[in-house]
Amino acid sequence: MIQETKIADEALDLSSALKEKIDKLVPRYPEKKSASLPLLHLIQEEKGYISKPAMEWVAEKVEVEPISIYGLVTFYPMLREKPIGKKHIKVCRTLSCALNGGYNVCDTFKKEFDCDLGEISEGGEATIEFVECLASCGSGPVVQVNEVMHENVTPEKAAEIAKQIRSGKI
Repeated sequence: MIQETKIADEALDLSSALKEKIDKLVPRYPEKKSASLPLLHLIQEEKGYISKPAMEWVAEKVEVEPISIYGLVTFYPMLREKPIGKKHIKVCRTLSCALNGGYNVCDTFKKEFDCDLGEISEGGEATIEFVECLASCGSGPVVQVNEVMHENVTPEKAAEIAKQIRSGKI
C-alpha cells in the first residue's frame, strides 16, 4: 500500500507508478535519508524539475528537515528547481572549450533562440546553460543537447544545431 504523507500527493501530481517505485525504494536504504538523491532524480525525471512542494514531500518521506533537501537541490547542478525547455542545451565553459570559442558558441545559441542563459525560449523549445566541464576537453568547444554530445562546435555549427532543434530533427 502506498504510504500517504502530510503533504498532499495530488499537489505533486506524481504518477502512481512513480509513487509505488518510491515506496519500494526507500526501505532498501539502511537510513531513509540516504534515499534523498535517488528520490529527487526520480521526481525530476518525471516532472522535469523539483518544485518546493516536491522538496518538502521528499523531506517528509525520508524524515529530514526540508532545508536538507533544499541544500541537495541547490548544491548539485544536475538538479533543477524550475522547468526548462524541451531541449536542454549545455555549452561547456571550461578552459579548453573557452580557448577554442565556447563563449562565441554560447552567444550564438542565445542569439538563435532569442533568450538568455537559464531562460526558456519562446515556444518552450530550449533552455541554454553555460556549464562546467562536459568531459571532452580534446574536442572542444563541446555542446550537449539533452543527452547527445556535439564536439568541435563552431558558431556556424551552433547555428545549424539550433536550426535542427527548431525543425524537430534534434
